[in-house]
Amino acid sequence: MSQDGSGMTVREAGKKGGDIVKSRYGPQFYAEIGRKGGESTKRRHGSEFYEQIGHKGGQHNKRSVDELAS
Repeated sequence: MSQDGSGMTVREAGKKGGDIVKSRYGPQFYAEIGRKGGESTKRRHGSEFYEQIGHKGGQHNKRSVDELAS
């Protein structure tokens, strides 16, 4: 319930909606829209985009590991 007691929070509403979509269409629905989104992103930004974000994702962890090792 929201803090002012007037109903559900945005988070609760989002979860409820997501649960309904999941029960109606199944997990395969999410896999399909994820695949389509990935294809669209690849067309717009190229495969190099994924390489760049992959490197960015590992930078923080690599830095932490390097700091721990020294």
